[in-house]
Amino acid sequence: MRIAVFPGSFDPFTIGHEDIIRRALPLFDQIIVAIGYNSAKKSMFDYEVRMKWIEEIFADEKKIVAEAYEGLTVDFCVEQKAQYILRGLRSSVDFEFEKAIGQMNQSLQPSLETLVLLCRPEHTHINSTIIRDIILHKGDVSNYVPKVVGDYLKGLY
Repeated sequence: MRIAVFPGSFDPFTIGHEDIIRRALPLFDQIIVAIGYNSAKKSMFDYEVRMKWIEEIFADEKKIVAEAYEGLTVDFCVEQKAQYILRGLRSSVDFEFEKAIGQMNQSLQPSLETLVLLCRPEHTHINSTIIRDIILHKGDVSNYVPKVVGDYLKGLY
């Protein structure tokens, strides 16, 4: 069974995240969307909210599972019996960052491969940090997040 982990904070989950996952579906038997705790980031949305979004967005897809984890992504992958880490690239800056992390992950766990999908050009400007700033200032992010997330945010205002 080919299992991939798509790790991230997903704070919030964007249409860019959704697109990468849906495009990767034919490659894997299961994709675990893994909400990681990042001590360097302060979350805007609780794990439970982000988990619910992911479950609702992919309710039609049995191959996708949402999980939360703490610690090293490679350790989580081993626990889940995953052979792949799935990542998305928006820019050359992302490439350098993902290359360094991918190489470190492989050094820590040689059985893991990192697979990178290029972001669609229309999604390259979508970034969770920028989306959070727009939300903070009560701007409209409905074009950048799945409907489930947009509906949730409308309920906050």
